[in-house]
Amino acid sequence: MMTKLALEEFLPYRLNRLATTVSQAFRAVYGPHHDLTVPEWRVLATLGQFETMSAKEIGTHSAMHKTKVSRAVRALEERRWLKRRESPHDRREEILCLTPLGLKTYTEIVPRALAFEAKILGALGKDAKRLLAAIHQLELALDEA
Repeated sequence: MMTKLALEEFLPYRLNRLATTVSQAFRAVYGPHHDLTVPEWRVLATLGQFETMSAKEIGTHSAMHKTKVSRAVRALEERRWLKRRESPHDRREEILCLTPLGLKTYTEIVPRALAFEAKILGALGKDAKRLLAAIHQLELALDEA
């Protein structure tokens, strides 16, 4: 007899569905006000956090494919939210940073992003710390795999 998989109970499927649902809900925080895609938001947020970074480093940090990073960088540059400069260490690489307009947008979104996170964690109540610890443990276990 063949073993069957109950997809709706399968952990990887459930985690993926949850991540998609949270990402779509979070898009309401930055999407309507600033018309950003998910990759554009991730590039903006990464540069807001670290100030300067190469596109390759952004892709590694945010787990995005280089073509998505490239498109997002181009879109943010067209909006004058991001600028490039040549890397002093490698002429083939460019260092990216936010412009004052990009930084303004980032600082407008951050309080709403943190409020979104607080709402989710608040819904979990006292279980929030356990969930965050479990996520951390799962990340460590998968990094070792």
